[in-house]
Amino acid sequence: MGGDALRWSQYRSMPWKNGGGVTREVASGAVQAPLASVEITDGFDWRVSVADVDAGGSFSTFPGIDRVITPVEGEGMVLAVDGTAHPVGPLSPFAFSGDAATDCWLEAGAVRNMNVMTRRSRATAQVQIITVAAAREANLACAAGETLLVMAVTEGIAVGGPDGRETTLGRLDCVRHEGPAALTLRGDGTVAGITITAVR
Repeated sequence: MGGDALRWSQYRSMPWKNGGGVTREVASGAVQAPLASVEITDGFDWRVSVADVDAGGSFSTFPGIDRVITPVEGEGMVLAVDGTAHPVGPLSPFAFSGDAATDCWLEAGAVRNMNVMTRRSRATAQVQIITVAAAREANLACAAGETLLVMAVTEGIAVGGPDGRETTLGRLDCVRHEGPAALTLRGDGTVAGITITAVR
């Protein structure tokens, strides 16, 4: 299956679980895993979204879910996870349990966060921040059974697929690819690469 372009203007908006704000869903899905008979109670094995956080407060809890949060705009924040404070800087992925009691402080104004959630019994996620330089291409590989999402954190990025087609991404646009392939990144800017892997 080739890559699918997902555009910021088309992301679906939905309220936070705790009603404290709004998130935009980039993509979500189910994995092909031996545990396929397990009921998915919240409708996804994995989910990628972008949320604007304008004020500090408590995060929603998501039992059984692992989370990776990455500030993609703003100066970062401080997360207190089960009472332990963790500074989370710009473009610095931070992994934590959705089961934990989590509070947020904004010490330098509002932030926009990319959120990756995976159901612990079904999938894992790896998030990496990649700087693409105009002088040379970068590559991201996707293995069999994996889902790879490439989100442009800045303008000026194009993603080439195995079929030779290239997709130009605006800020916070995304390309989604399923299965074995190498994607080529060209341009001058920064992307977040999100790899979703089924738990075996």
